[in-house]
Amino acid sequence: MRFHNSEYLLIFLPILGFILWLLFKNRNFKFYSTIKYSSIENLKNIKTTKKAILRKYLIVLKLLSLFFMIIALARPQAGIKTEESETKGIDIMLILDVSGSMQAEDFKPKNRLEVAKRVLAKFVEGRKSDRIGLIVFSAESFTQCPLTLDYNIILEYIKQIKFGMIQDGTAIGMAIANAVNRLRYSNAKSKVAILLTDGENNAGAIDPITAAQLAAAMDIKIYTIGVGKIGGAPVPYYHPIFGKQYYRNPDGSLYLTKLDEETLKQIAEITGGKYFRATDAEALQKIYQKIDSLEKTEIKVKQYLNYKEIFQPFLYISLFLLLTYILLEYIIFVKIP
Repeated sequence: MRFHNSEYLLIFLPILGFILWLLFKNRNFKFYSTIKYSSIENLKNIKTTKKAILRKYLIVLKLLSLFFMIIALARPQAGIKTEESETKGIDIMLILDVSGSMQAEDFKPKNRLEVAKRVLAKFVEGRKSDRIGLIVFSAESFTQCPLTLDYNIILEYIKQIKFGMIQDGTAIGMAIANAVNRLRYSNAKSKVAILLTDGENNAGAIDPITAAQLAAAMDIKIYTIGVGKIGGAPVPYYHPIFGKQYYRNPDGSLYLTKLDEETLKQIAEITGGKYFRATDAEALQKIYQKIDSLEKTEIKVKQYLNYKEIFQPFLYISLFLLLTYILLEYIIFVKIP
């Protein structure tokens, strides 16, 4: 709140001086009157009526009326703040591996893919003013959702991701190339791809390093995330007769997932990104939080204040107190000379 005519508040200074003078002259608010008379012995027996006592305090109504009148004259105004935001957003392509190895159960609950979907959803919910797209891949790569500001659509597409969407395999290079194709015409301040996989490239016409070099040429930064516990994990599948089983090597030993960390590190280095390793669900959550902090949207905010006049209530109170004073002074507590 502010006062448009604040100079009127200076009137309070002489009023304050007057009140202090009254308090000094008539201590404890006992407003004694004085008269010149030879003897007041007979007057001591006269009892003071309640009306006479109350009449002494009418000056309080007068002072309060004056107080609110001065406030109204100073024109108090309430400020309503409005903001105008100017954002320089980031275009982000989320690249998710949906190959069969993502069924490994070393990430709880359920498996790697379900944990990744949950973490991706939280990441999307935490962004503002950024366009986000989604690419899924296994033996092939396709765009699940193009770049958009409609986060509800992205979240819905994340929910729909499941195994068997694409022929099994791991085409990391093709997934990166797809992301580059989606980001190459972007005018965003920053272009970012976040690649999550648990395997090694074994499909597709483009190898990961060539795709990374293409991304670097387009000024696209790639953060790579390798998931899975150290040493790999068994991959389950469901047999129509025997139920849940685990994939095995030709020699009968248990098949364990293999992560090509070296290639993922090279991809990140070539494009100016970073490589992260997630061995459990909690670590994966922290990685996306870290990336979220590294890639912040620039937001410039301009604030404006619009003021609204609020002197009217003070004026109404002042007039009410003044009318009350006049009513009491000249009708109810009328004094006969």
